[in-house]
Amino acid sequence: MNLIDDLMERSPASRLGIVAIDSEGARRDWHFGELIACSAGLSGAFAARGVGRGDVVMMLIGNRIEWVLSMLACWRMGAVALPCNTQLRGHDLKLRVDAAVPKLCVGEKALLANLPPEVPTMTLAEVAETLDEDRPQETPAAIEGMDPEDPALIVFTSGTTGEPRGVVHAYRYLFGQSIQAEHWFGSRKGELAWCTTATGWSKSARNVFLAPWLTGAAAVIHDGRFDPAERLDFAEALGVNVLCQAPTEYRMLARRTTLRPLPALRRMVSAGEPLDPETIAAFRAATGLEPADGYGQTETGQVTGNLAGEPVREGSMGKPLPGIETRVVEGELQLRIASSPTFFSRYLDGERFEDEWWPTGDLVGADEDGYLFFQGRDDDIILSSGYRIGPTEVEAALLSHPAVAEAAAVAAPDPERGAVVRAIVVPRDREPGEELARELQEHCKRETAPYKFPRIVEFVTELPKTSTGKIKRAELRHGR
Repeated sequence: MNLIDDLMERSPASRLGIVAIDSEGARRDWHFGELIACSAGLSGAFAARGVGRGDVVMMLIGNRIEWVLSMLACWRMGAVALPCNTQLRGHDLKLRVDAAVPKLCVGEKALLANLPPEVPTMTLAEVAETLDEDRPQETPAAIEGMDPEDPALIVFTSGTTGEPRGVVHAYRYLFGQSIQAEHWFGSRKGELAWCTTATGWSKSARNVFLAPWLTGAAAVIHDGRFDPAERLDFAEALGVNVLCQAPTEYRMLARRTTLRPLPALRRMVSAGEPLDPETIAAFRAATGLEPADGYGQTETGQVTGNLAGEPVREGSMGKPLPGIETRVVEGELQLRIASSPTFFSRYLDGERFEDEWWPTGDLVGADEDGYLFFQGRDDDIILSSGYRIGPTEVEAALLSHPAVAEAAAVAAPDPERGAVVRAIVVPRDREPGEELARELQEHCKRETAPYKFPRIVEFVTELPKTSTGKIKRAELRHGR
């Protein structure tokens, strides 16, 4: 199997694949023939830099066409794609480099400067040279025949008690997206779908262009920050039929803009954190459409959703996708591994999950119709604006500041973001106050990805701990 042969080459070369909007708002349409040719040329450039089957190619690219082409080049030649969020900084990047040992990293020059010096790099300017037909080109790499269990993609989790872990997805993961693409994402042949998530997350790898393509639709990518004032205008001008956003984006649109029907828009979906009933109701009243919430994890891929063609159950993460088997044990949602074609193959450190049922760590309730309702995590993961943030990552950044003796990070409720990071700090040799709080916030933005910084900083003389010295984050979450 190979995505290039089995999906792209079987489609007309004239089929629209990507509508790319650059940072200035200019549009360029990319059709399958051009996507195949350009990614083939890029695969030749990768091969000339020593990349071969099974090698890892890291990416520090935003929602630009170069990100799509790099992913396709990897999957063509049997390399393993490691897309990274462009907000990652030195510590985060070193962790990924040490774990994955990439043969090459492709990205924006300023972002590549944050990498450890031993990593070979390819700038976007060099990518542009590779795509320039007036320059000599390397011979494209051959399209490799891939086994369903061969590695194709690495995505990192956010840990609760340690560093993020690299999750390896097999080649079957790519084609396994057809279930959620048809039954939850819901795009159709000839339509235009826009999944707004940032690169580097599992949702971007499966929904920005894979899900649309698997259903015969085209995809939008937009190289720009989220602006509530322009989001609906963009969607209307492009004629978007399916819009996939994080719950935070839906909440901000409901609170900061005047919602209105969009002539082409037929379906809205949401995933990453629970979507509140109030926001669903606001969209229903103003647009006649209801954002359909769904649920999945880095390790599992999509598991549940409010299914296409069925009414949205407010506040629910939906039902298990067709063919996916789940159960609830003592309140925890569990997934039967054999039923999921998108379940991960292993962690980067080699550990595999061998049991029959995967414990998600998410607590759910169910109604009489089988709809599931998210009730919380049984660990300390912080869900903020669709990001999953491990508290130890924030705490490590805080503890690297000389004015911090001890620190803990927990979730604090937020009406738009769902939750934000709240830091509780024991200061060292500094007077606690607003000045130190701002200093620590800026320090965290420099030390780790900016989306992890604590929007709330509080100071205490000591942290609550167990008899073995572990921080009692549950007490801190409840304000004690």
